[in-house]
Amino acid sequence: MTYLPQENRYDAMIYKRCGKWGLKLPAISLGLWHNFGGIDNFENGRAILHRAFDLGITHFDLANNYGPPPGSAEENFGKILKQDFSAYRDELIISSKAGYFMWPGPYGEWGTRKYVLASLDQSLKRMGLEYVDIFYSHRPDPNTPLEETMMALDRAVRSGKALYVGISNYPANMAKEASQILKELGTPCLIHQPKYSMFERWVEGGLLDVLEEEGIGCIPFSPLAQGLLTNKYLNGIPEGSRATREVFLKKEDVESAHDKIVMLNEIAQNRGQSLAQMALAWILKDKRITSVLIGASSVKQIDDNVATLKNIDFAGDELNAIDKIIR
Repeated sequence: MTYLPQENRYDAMIYKRCGKWGLKLPAISLGLWHNFGGIDNFENGRAILHRAFDLGITHFDLANNYGPPPGSAEENFGKILKQDFSAYRDELIISSKAGYFMWPGPYGEWGTRKYVLASLDQSLKRMGLEYVDIFYSHRPDPNTPLEETMMALDRAVRSGKALYVGISNYPANMAKEASQILKELGTPCLIHQPKYSMFERWVEGGLLDVLEEEGIGCIPFSPLAQGLLTNKYLNGIPEGSRATREVFLKKEDVESAHDKIVMLNEIAQNRGQSLAQMALAWILKDKRITSVLIGASSVKQIDDNVATLKNIDFAGDELNAIDKIIR
């Protein structure tokens, strides 16, 4: 069946500029880290992407290693893009990254020019694209000069294979240095993608200040702490959850956070929101945040997450109560 997006898809979404730059991203973006790989249901992923675009989510975020197996999320996305979104390519922001392990040998991961540019070529081939809108260094490389990695990002733009570049998982001092190198090269850093949630607040220790000073946008990933900040674990650990399989989330993490989750959920209910919606709103309250990156395993989750935007303001007593619980 031919996919036709909703004509009113831009009416309710909020769009924000990336730092000082002109590019706008939807307040909620969709990441394809999970649920779009070769082991997942293809039609379910396709339906999720359709619904996301219908609700004004124009930014789809990938990486070379997303799957499993690695690379399969880009392959599946490329198929869906060709089938359903080819007429809407200019309405989409598509990003990918290079940094984690992709192939054996000394050139298959990290941040060398050799790896970064080869990975970009592979990503474009998998997705059937001539360029990505944003290309990231996925993590800093402790054994490669930062200049080399940033020169590779600069080359990606100058070759026409990326429109903008960003960094991910860089601490504040390295983010500042990377930004300054990219400025000198003439390809400024557009955005930073760090891990950030109510339970993971390291970015508040200097990174957000650096991004504001440098005019760089911020798009946090794992805003729901791998599902902790949802209703999934309010009554224990359900069978089949990530915590039972200890995939990105351990049982002891759930047990130690349980009382906090219950108290946070009470505040969310008083706001007329689910815990997940409040957790997303809590991140979006900061003017330095451009967009928040969600994952989704169902169309309903897309609907629920986008409904967050109906209430992203907090009273002072709400923020104080949340801080008291978290800290």
